[in-house]
Amino acid sequence: MLIAPSLLAADFLHLSDEVEMVNTSAADWLHLDVMDGTFVPNISFGFPVLEAVARVCRKPLDVHLMIDRPERYIRQVADLGTYMMTVHYEATTHLHRTIYEIHEAGMRCGVALNPSTPVGHLVDVVRDVDMVLVMTVNPGFGGQPFIEHSLDKVREARALIQASGSKALVEVDGGVTLTTAPGLIEAGVDVLVTGSTVFRAADPAAMIQQLKGFAPC
Repeated sequence: MLIAPSLLAADFLHLSDEVEMVNTSAADWLHLDVMDGTFVPNISFGFPVLEAVARVCRKPLDVHLMIDRPERYIRQVADLGTYMMTVHYEATTHLHRTIYEIHEAGMRCGVALNPSTPVGHLVDVVRDVDMVLVMTVNPGFGGQPFIEHSLDKVREARALIQASGSKALVEVDGGVTLTTAPGLIEAGVDVLVTGSTVFRAADPAAMIQQLKGFAPC
């Protein structure tokens, strides 16, 4: 099981300390939620913050663009040294082309699905992507309650991946806690993105270790 703490829930007054905690923890990736105030009703952080974080982060960067026309920023995201760039199915008109361009830039590519977007919409690209991100809350804000139907959606994503012969991972983002994580893992999740559960814990590094303990890597 891969754990990707979401920086969106970190203490921004002590950002370098928060990144260093992730560096020295059992976390596998650092998840970065970029919001534009258009695709989602919130603004998070932009490239100046991303560049600063990238300079000190020693974990692979998992950059999740919750923005309109994310293809405009492929080169800038790649220049951060990003491992996984994830775009929303709903945000880009020519998804196949965007996936190709992300790979051409040297990154792995994920495609995210909003809660109301059916998994079946990915049938024509699932063999081309490296990850399917199932949003388990509506994108735009941290700390939202988990959408229970997401468990069925994770199972559908896992079934589609297996049926197609794709090697894509399944990632979930939103409402991941010690309570929801076991069910998600049983449903077929490979990567847990978790923000508040980690960064607001009394011991964030211990919480990461506890989440990893639910299933073998």
